[in-house]
Amino acid sequence: MSIRVSHVHGEHIAVEAANGTEILRYVYRPDPDAFEAKKPYAHPVRTLGGRTVTGYRPNDHRWHKGLQMTASHLSGQNFWGGNCYVHGQGYQYLPERVGSMRHDGFTALTAAEDRLDLTETLTWVENGGEEWAREERGLAVHSVDEAAGSWALDWSIRLTNLRAEPLRFGSPTTAGREMAGYTGLQWRGPRDFTGGRVFAPDTSADADKLMGSQSPWLAFTAEHDDVNAHSTLVFAHAPENLDPARAVHESHWFVRSQPFPTVAFSWAFFEEFELPPGESFAYRYRLVVADGAWDAERVGEHLEGLPW
Repeated sequence: MSIRVSHVHGEHIAVEAANGTEILRYVYRPDPDAFEAKKPYAHPVRTLGGRTVTGYRPNDHRWHKGLQMTASHLSGQNFWGGNCYVHGQGYQYLPERVGSMRHDGFTALTAAEDRLDLTETLTWVENGGEEWAREERGLAVHSVDEAAGSWALDWSIRLTNLRAEPLRFGSPTTAGREMAGYTGLQWRGPRDFTGGRVFAPDTSADADKLMGSQSPWLAFTAEHDDVNAHSTLVFAHAPENLDPARAVHESHWFVRSQPFPTVAFSWAFFEEFELPPGESFAYRYRLVVADGAWDAERVGEHLEGLPW
């Protein structure tokens, strides 16, 4: 199935399916509110059938914006946005700790009939203006399949420490809050995904039981308001993410269905890790966006047909 790519320079890149549905908008213009940890994000994300599967600035967490790269606890700074968790004090309004991710440019952008590949460079800037990390981000839209009712987005990160000291990655859980290990690539769902079904391979556990777990993929399916339709999102790790010999740190799922829908590929759920000066780490992720309520068997078969 063919796609159409448009670029409003300085603002966003959009991908439209052959049926006219805009399935992805990647926004890289600077956010206006520093407290929300200004950074690029993907929203809206839609199924081929036109169902929106991302939320944007919900009233409970204004800094949740579709699909975005985050780091909730990074050497005392907050690249997630919003209030900061402080052990013994709870969440505190500490705007001086909130950093940002600056879009520096696109070094590659290739649009084919059925695929978009782009490479973006960003700089992670702490609240005082010091440049802490350089990121090379890759996005690829591919496998747009009208028959299956699905398409795929690959999101990669390679982060290099620019400081003269280690960067220390953590989460609210490493700071003392139980089972709140959110950090890393994060998805916020729309309001009608609240209470949706979450599942992983070889388990019938719900979102609460899958919190902090590990698996190659996790799926989230829900029924929409307004229309008689379901949508399914599949979050998948590239093989090297789960290889202790290749990943900088092991990953766990941060997932909630209630009181709001969210999933994060947490790279520092239970333990902190450090990135020495001048060194880099990399992860690759995949999001499959599908119409309909998929089950575990269908998810597994579909992922097997999408080689990395």
